[in-house]
Amino acid sequence: QVQLVESGGGLVQPGGSLRLSCTVSGSIFSVNAMDWYRQAPGKQRELVAAITSGGSTNYADSVKGRFTISRDNAKNTVYLQMNSLKPEDTAVYYCKANMPFRVGYWGQGTQVTVSS
Repeated sequence: QVQLVESGGGLVQPGGSLRLSCTVSGSIFSVNAMDWYRQAPGKQRELVAAITSGGSTNYADSVKGRFTISRDNAKNTVYLQMNSLKPEDTAVYYCKANMPFRVGYWGQGTQVTVSS
């Protein structure tokens, strides 16, 4: 079993920044890649960024150059640094831990609202 706790969401003005954190506990030795997803009202959940256990990263086109995913293995934490935020970034953001055999664990989500 793996537990994920996200934090760092909130209300920010357009052009502002936020850093989301996702702390993992439990059977962390089995965790492979970590992902950040988001889901806006009325839309499907979409992959925003991913990082492998080796540190390779991948981003959705809509956030390239603005968002950065990173991980601190000593703290069992994955981060999503979000800069130059836009109103269309407003969503609930979820982190996901990818385990062997396509098993995945999700956090509870954290709300990000970009509005003036």
